Amino acid sequence: MLSAIRRALGQTPQLARRHLSTAVPSAAHSTAAEHLANQGLRETAHASSSLLAPNASGVSPVSFAGVRPLYLSMSSLIRPEENVDPSDELVELDPDVFAHPIRRDILHLCVVHYLDCQRQGSASTKTRGEVRGSGRKIRPQKGSGRARLGDGQSPMLRGGGVAFGPKPRDFATKLNRKVIAMGMRVALSARVKENSLGVVRSLEWPGTKTRELDQRIQELGWRRTLFVTGHEEIPDGLWRAGANLTGVDMVTAEDLDVYHTLKWPRLVLDLEAVEWFEQALGRPKGVAHREYKP
Repeated sequence: MLSAIRRALGQTPQLARRHLSTAVPSAAHSTAAEHLANQGLRETAHASSSLLAPNASGVSPVSFAGVRPLYLSMSSLIRPEENVDPSDELVELDPDVFAHPIRRDILHLCVVHYLDCQRQGSASTKTRGEVRGSGRKIRPQKGSGRARLGDGQSPMLRGGGVAFGPKPRDFATKLNRKVIAMGMRVALSARVKENSLGVVRSLEWPGTKTRELDQRIQELGWRRTLFVTGHEEIPDGLWRAGANLTGVDMVTAEDLDVYHTLKWPRLVLDLEAVEWFEQALGRPKGVAHREYKP
């Protein structure tokens, strides 16, 4: 876990937010690169290996009031048709959610808070007053030449009570809601910065055979991947085919936390999950943009 937090070093520029995620088709990579150079956006290429600007085919990007937008090429869980490349489509991400400055201290607070809340706290021992037995004094106080002893429940004796032993308790710690929300923004931004976050149009899987889904995941190189959907429930086809796959797990966007965002080496979100995160973690309308100093 510490290594995952260490990978999230560095500072990323704070950018303006976009109101809604939209898939934007792109032209050839050379044309997109020239467009990036003309707009002065080449500095944001570190956010993703597939970071591209909109094409010059008449599609105009959303205005960011002069602030650099963030684009990520899409993937596809289902095998695409012939002569169709899913990476030709771009999804526009909210910079307030997916390009937040990296804060290791916030990640540490969220991870410790999650692990504390997972502790059962059910360890319990009996004190000398709870151990069953007589309270008769074992031997006289004086005259035997041996150490003085009381009853058989003494912590000094085998089978006696435990002095200062554990009792059932709640190990949960409190953390402000806004800190947890900021931790999710930092964790998602760290995944984008590490090129370990993917976006697909949908996580629907047409079949129920585990072997077919396993072969497709191997083709994409998505071993040890956490699939996140923005729906209330995980798609039935994906759940039936991938529930018993090792190194793969599925979760809804509402149930995702900072700990698992950092634990899994790769995250794959559908468009509904992207919109859910932007609505839940994005900047409310009418709130002034805050500048972060590097």
